Amino acid sequence: MASKRPQQLRDKGNTEASASVIANWVEGEQPRERLSRYGAAGMSTAELLAICLVSGAPGEDAVQLARRLLGEFGGISGLLAAPMDLLRAVHGVGLAKAAQIKAIQELGVRDTESVLVKTKCFQDPSAVSEYLRKRMGTLPHEAFACLFLNAKNEQLGFEIMFHGSIDRTHLHAREVLRRGLEHNAAAIIIGHNHPSGNAEPSQADIVLTRALSDLLAQVEIRLVDHIVVSSHSWVSLQMRGLL
Repeated sequence: MASKRPQQLRDKGNTEASASVIANWVEGEQPRERLSRYGAAGMSTAELLAICLVSGAPGEDAVQLARRLLGEFGGISGLLAAPMDLLRAVHGVGLAKAAQIKAIQELGVRDTESVLVKTKCFQDPSAVSEYLRKRMGTLPHEAFACLFLNAKNEQLGFEIMFHGSIDRTHLHAREVLRRGLEHNAAAIIIGHNHPSGNAEPSQADIVLTRALSDLLAQVEIRLVDHIVVSSHSWVSLQMRGLL
């Protein structure tokens, strides 16, 4: 226990030193003061991120750290999408700051989801696609998910059911059918991501969609859409006329 005290004291000193840089700014120019005075819309992305990070790193204040992170990850989207281990590997970002960044990302996704639930816009391919893009588009591996809906297009559940490439069509179809019956769903939207960044559906995607639609129709469950997403784009097979 005693051996950890010097490191703890150094960490405390580093945090206090980085925080003191902002504390010495002209009061009206400090990020929190600017947000209070002008509102969040009047703040730069780096300033908003700095407020969330709370403190900086040794040798740089929170705003400088935020600017460096945005530069290293190519902007706020790349930063929020970065996995925990990659964030923690960056100088000045430990477990706490990495967790703060991932929490910001998840809150944004849940906000989008809550709007869908309240407005019942699950029949709108654009709205659902944006939600799935935020939820799955940045995953480093391929994943397959289902949105289960009732007859009023209200959400019954959302599940990421499979991981890995879609090459076992019949197994995927049977599992989706089983979970649809367990949810007592009247309709299902399926989605998966392409980690390559190209959201164009493959032939396997199209085959799965048609097979699943036929299978679900036998038990009067409607396949509303199959949406393929990447980090920055999406494709609705319904809108493409492939469903």
